[in-house]
Amino acid sequence: MENVAQYNGPLNQAQMSVLRLLGRMKTVGEVEELRQVILDYYARKIDDGMEKLWESGEWNDEKIDQILKTDFHKQKQPCYATV
Repeated sequence: MENVAQYNGPLNQAQMSVLRLLGRMKTVGEVEELRQVILDYYARKIDDGMEKLWESGEWNDEKIDQILKTDFHKQKQPCYATV
């Protein structure tokens, strides 16, 4: 997760909208519920994207096997994005 202290830019409209929602919440429990809703939303987006990849043939069992057999620790640079 990105460190908030590293973010310098102005908030966009989507971020401002979430902040307005947070301002209406009275308890930590309500904030946690909203957090879970947001997490569920992104999980569905990932599932939908993966489903499209499977249907198109861009993702398959062979690719999964290839990833499972790759030793990422031996690579000099990570193959994943750092956040």
